[in-house]
Amino acid sequence: MAAPVDLELKKAFAELQAKMIDTQQKVKLADLQIEQLSRMKKHANLTHAEITSLPNSTRMYEGAGRMFILQSKDEIANQLLEKQKTAEEKIKELEQKKTYLERSVKDAEDNIREMLMSRRAQ
Repeated sequence: MAAPVDLELKKAFAELQAKMIDTQQKVKLADLQIEQLSRMKKHANLTHAEITSLPNSTRMYEGAGRMFILQSKDEIANQLLEKQKTAEEKIKELEQKKTYLERSVKDAEDNIREMLMSRRAQ
């Protein structure tokens, strides 16, 4: 009778290990994306701060591929603010995804602990 219990526990541990490896990779990816978005947000913020100090008559160009397009100061400032807002929203989404992944791994660990305790109690 001990053999089926051992096989069941072995299977549960294998599933947990696979889930943990997968989740750790997803958490690392989320961390990298958050870091990249934070950098992009900071860059847009600094650029916006510099642009606001320039006079309105300053000619500004937006890079598009291998060319530059003349844009008004207001358009470029709005694009930079939109970039910041988008980055902030994505960072929040990634943080929520990360906490969900960590919580799901913890739940799986707790389930296996409960299984071990119930086996020991028998």
